[in-house]
Amino acid sequence: MPFSRVAFVAADGQPARDALAALTKRYGQHAPEDCDIIVALGGDGFMLETVHNYMQMKVPIFGMHRGTVGFLMNRYEETGLMERIQRTTEVSLYPLRMTVITADGATHEALATNEVSMLRQTRQAAKIKIFVDGKERLAEMVCDGVLVSTPAGSSAYNLSVHGPVLPLGANVLAMTPISAFRPRRWRGAILPHTAVVRFVMQEPEKRPVSAVADRDEVRDVIEVTVREDRSLATRMLFDPEHNLEERIVAEQFEP
Repeated sequence: MPFSRVAFVAADGQPARDALAALTKRYGQHAPEDCDIIVALGGDGFMLETVHNYMQMKVPIFGMHRGTVGFLMNRYEETGLMERIQRTTEVSLYPLRMTVITADGATHEALATNEVSMLRQTRQAAKIKIFVDGKERLAEMVCDGVLVSTPAGSSAYNLSVHGPVLPLGANVLAMTPISAFRPRRWRGAILPHTAVVRFVMQEPEKRPVSAVADRDEVRDVIEVTVREDRSLATRMLFDPEHNLEERIVAEQFEP
């Protein structure tokens, strides 16, 4: 589809602010609610923030690298932007929906484009029981934590804790332990994207755990349910020569 009404959004860093000024002068500026495309200027953290802010609008997002980490971003160029956008490859990313019950009985929900993580809050290791689709799969894992990752997020924190990198079209999720003490040899699992995963904290008063969905943290959780939400899709645009699928494959061969 043709794109003519662009909303530029930028991170707080000076390179991103300078880019915002240059691009709005060259191409104009529309409000996000009245645009064909959102162009995000910054790093990966700002891209995730942009995705969360505008996910409900279902407008495609094209990122240009003006921040620190740029895995989700395209290269920055001021000229030929509209022609370049017309040549992009579109990828649909589906978020994880995290539903949490805390020690005081409250319920919280949040969305994650990358991963949902459970992390110990104190020096005490967490003890976590794991259910998949209502069936107990692991009676007790003693660990620093555990995460569930989308394919798009599998090359981020998930890869750092030795989880598998997932192709975008594989329709699977990665569950990866974080510094597991028991069982030592359990390296995680690859699950169908339809799986509903429930984590139940053991001894939560003694071993408090927090749950994090991208930028949203909930502390003192006793139960966390994670599932993919296919009712929401983020449309992200990438240059054909440097698309996200290629980046995910290349990440596996980094020295």
